[in-house]
Amino acid sequence: MRYGGPEGLLAVEGLTLEVATGEFAAVVGPSGCGKSTLMKLVTGLYIPQKGNVTVADEPVTKPVNIVGMAFQNPTMLPWRTTLDNILLPLEVVDRHRHRLRRNKAEYVEKAEKLLETVGLKGFGQKFPWQLSGGMQQRANLCRALIHEPDLLMLDEPFGALDSFTREELWCVIRDLHAAQGVTIVLVTHDLREAVFLADRIFVMSARPGRIIKNQTVPFARPRDLEILYQSDFNDIVHELRGNIADARKAA
Repeated sequence: MRYGGPEGLLAVEGLTLEVATGEFAAVVGPSGCGKSTLMKLVTGLYIPQKGNVTVADEPVTKPVNIVGMAFQNPTMLPWRTTLDNILLPLEVVDRHRHRLRRNKAEYVEKAEKLLETVGLKGFGQKFPWQLSGGMQQRANLCRALIHEPDLLMLDEPFGALDSFTREELWCVIRDLHAAQGVTIVLVTHDLREAVFLADRIFVMSARPGRIIKNQTVPFARPRDLEILYQSDFNDIVHELRGNIADARKAA
């Protein structure tokens, strides 16, 4: 994937990656290595100049409608309530759009259940400006899940939060993954986050990005936060940090 024409910036090249149905994968690497480009290629927001992208056995030639996405900035619409922000994807996704008006109560009930799952029961009628950053990000996860995506793409969703709130939300996404069995790809700079949440961690090289390591995480699920203080957990974190430092030097 190259930006700016034939002589433009080469973002990723020779990038090969496969994620199984129901798996939780994390992607880490140096800044500017092409992690966000990878996200946009998988979701069909970008189409590669060379190579192929396949999601759910279908070649990606346009934006993929079985994907939910959550970013570092929740970007909730300030004039809509939290509940109406969560329902927003249903107005866009074809299989729900035509049912939304006639089955509004069903979808509202589903949104309220998601809010309860992430610890926001009773906050549906609040506006985004009435919620803390952590609460907005919880609502953002609900919005990404409301249309029952088969694939959830998370691009640094907890990066702007304090460490305590971030760890709380790790547990929220851990439990959502366990309950719904959705396939998740997480892009993150936080190596502890990657090791705590993922089944496998893909390390990218410096730009042009490619996969230089595929690290299986050996810890059984469910994982609790106490694992963060175990030596074998931190051994993997330090090894990954070394991989990324080496990737920087090779740039």
